[in-house]
Amino acid sequence: MSIIINLDKILEKRGMKSNELAEIIGITTANLSILKTGKAKAVRFSTLEAICKELDCQPGDILEYQAS
Repeated sequence: MSIIINLDKILEKRGMKSNELAEIIGITTANLSILKTGKAKAVRFSTLEAICKELDCQPGDILEYQAS
C-alpha cells in the first residue's frame, strides 16, 4: 500500500495507548487497530479530526504517501 499510517509513532510520542485513544474518540479498539495496521479502506473525516484533536497533530503527521 502506498499510504503509510504513522499513528503508532504519534501515540508513542504522546505516551498514549491505543485503547485510551479509542475510548476518548469514541471508536472501538478493533476499528482503531484496523486503521493503525493500514487495513482500513477508508477513514471518516470526523474520525481523523477526532484523532488529530486528541493527539494535537495534523493529518499529515498520521498519513504519509510513499511511492511504490
